[in-house]
Amino acid sequence: MQNRRLKRSALLFLAATVSCVAVLSSMLAAATVSGNARAIQANGEVLSDTGTLNSPTDARESSQTTGAIGSLVSGEALHATTIGYSNEVASEASVANVAMTAGGTTVTVDFAMARVDAGKGSDTGTADVKGLAINGYPVVVTGARNQRVDVPGGVVLINEQVKSAGGLVVNAVHVVIDGTADVVIASATAKAQ
Repeated sequence: MQNRRLKRSALLFLAATVSCVAVLSSMLAAATVSGNARAIQANGEVLSDTGTLNSPTDARESSQTTGAIGSLVSGEALHATTIGYSNEVASEASVANVAMTAGGTTVTVDFAMARVDAGKGSDTGTADVKGLAINGYPVVVTGARNQRVDVPGGVVLINEQVKSAGGLVVNAVHVVIDGTADVVIASATAKAQ
């Protein structure tokens, strides 16, 4: 009888130990995630910013019908979202009817969207830019990463993708006019490790 109790106690102890190890393993395997999305960012000011995720299962969103940063840049249907899961993050930002003027350069965009999906050990980023024009001239968007168009005193980058310690950042359109403007249209960041 006592042998049975010892065997049963040993089996219960073994089952409890296995359960604890399984729970600890899943907790240790969970990813550390971060994400952020912004519809427009210009010279330190931001429109429709999600802020950063607070936890692996956080979801953040920001939107507004219209927005402007002074006379520098304006847009409509601004939207940004970032969603964390236990081991992945999805961030996306979009904006329509963008108009930006700085240093004698005008950039207009009918629609811009940036998206980053990050999983533990991998990430992918894409940008969708429609109706881009610089100083009234249409620009052919190739879809290539970091497409560059030089403008007087600056540069316009399309589908800008930058990998850093903070994760993968995708900017649909990034306009830099030396000494005048640094404008990002639709920016998404995500990281899972």
